[in-house]
Amino acid sequence: MLPTGTRLDQDIFWRLIEISTALSSERNTARLFEKILDAAQDITDADGGTLYLLKEKNNKQVLEFEILRNNSLKLTLGGTSGRPIPFAPLPLYFDNGAPNHNNIATHTALKKKMENIEDAYFVDYLDFSGTKAFDARAGYRSKSFLTVPLCNHADEIIGVLQLVNAKDPRTGETISFTKELEPIVAALASSAAIALENQILLQDHKDLLDAFIQVIAQAIDAKSSHTSAHCQRVPVLTELIAQAACEAKEGALTDFDLDEGDWYELRVASWLHDCGKLATPDYLLDKATKLHLLNDGIETVKARFVALLAQTELSYLKQIMAQPEQQLFLTDMLQTELASLQEECLFIEKANKGGEFMSDDAKNKVKQIAGRRWRDHLGVDQPMLTEQEVAFLCIDRGTLSFDERQKINDHMKVTVQMLDSLPFPKNLKRVPEYAGGHHEKMDGTGFPKGLTREQMSWPARMMAIADIFEALTASERPYKPPMKISQALSILQKMRDQNHIDSDLYQLFLQGRVWEKYARRYLKPEQLDIDSVELYV
Repeated sequence: MLPTGTRLDQDIFWRLIEISTALSSERNTARLFEKILDAAQDITDADGGTLYLLKEKNNKQVLEFEILRNNSLKLTLGGTSGRPIPFAPLPLYFDNGAPNHNNIATHTALKKKMENIEDAYFVDYLDFSGTKAFDARAGYRSKSFLTVPLCNHADEIIGVLQLVNAKDPRTGETISFTKELEPIVAALASSAAIALENQILLQDHKDLLDAFIQVIAQAIDAKSSHTSAHCQRVPVLTELIAQAACEAKEGALTDFDLDEGDWYELRVASWLHDCGKLATPDYLLDKATKLHLLNDGIETVKARFVALLAQTELSYLKQIMAQPEQQLFLTDMLQTELASLQEECLFIEKANKGGEFMSDDAKNKVKQIAGRRWRDHLGVDQPMLTEQEVAFLCIDRGTLSFDERQKINDHMKVTVQMLDSLPFPKNLKRVPEYAGGHHEKMDGTGFPKGLTREQMSWPARMMAIADIFEALTASERPYKPPMKISQALSILQKMRDQNHIDSDLYQLFLQGRVWEKYARRYLKPEQLDIDSVELYV
């Protein structure tokens, strides 16, 4: 029940309703802190105030300063001010385990009881030495204090609201906080505690979701050292592109913008864009060479060459013994044949490593080498290369065959299935669409759904470019050296011309110098080999 005869009761009543409504609708934590303190100072005519939150630091409960304000000193710290509070947190318990009843804020938290102090300088059961030291430095006189515990629904302390120096609204004189104001401030504290607890719970849930997402991304990256950090870098690139889009002053993206919720939705989608790789066989993700299955088959091929070298040498030695008059001729032929075999073995080793392109001549040479014969342990002639090995060694680009690449591509179907099965809240409903479209192409020839440009959102198209550029410039891929920016942009340019990536976003990627911002943070210095993008426009 509100007191009567102190201020306009109806005004206070409606002010409390207005404050409660504002607190319940505020989603920004820093602004919420400010609204709580603003309301408390407004109702009580307090000159200053502090809001503390109870936190766990080094396994100790402490009251941490969140916002501090003093009107007379024109001082605002914490909150949205951008100015940090230089005071250490207040421990609720000393190192020996004794409760800290010396400080008024910690005393209030421990007692869960409001404290109304008429004059801090004449209180002997609390330690106001810190306050007096502050006053001495600032030329201020702290007198009246009203300190209120903030308790959640379980009657647990979550913070403390402290008001300093009530002012007479007519004279500006420092007065005590009247007893009649205590229930009003208690009601405000109750509303503030509910709003704070809701905010804390929301943040806790968000932190838990973020942690799960990043654990999934780390697990995917850990499956292969050759694609490590991919799931961590694609979000960075995606956000750089999105930031450039938000800053665009002309063109198709002039009206593009993201609010706080949109940024979070994009971030979640970026971290989860490859979650389907959890179902991809490890040996495919880790396929460093063309012949690598559960282990690198090149060792088997090299063993065959060693056997054939020995068998060839033995054959010639037998001929020399049978025809000693032909020794010089046969020895020359032997050396030529051995050199040829060694050169062919080295060629196969090189072909096994993969690359961006394999010529028809190189493929023909692989097939020619495959026609050589060697004798196994049973004396049976065997081909130097099996049909499967020939097919693998003739892979055009990279180390994956067509069938293997299809298995890799299936990760997108799994990604979409996984994300579609999750009950995302309303503010994250577009995560499956954003994350599931980064292998789509603007002409509809991508996968898994064959979407066209018009069927994709801007963020999904952004993620496609981010995914490609990160893969091109990554330094961990064993089948290619780290690609320089000039080469990566040339490839993106061709993909733009083929209508595989969005042309407007490609232009933004160039003109916004997203490639440079990313390179300076994540690539090797020698990869940043251009300054102008004129050749790639």
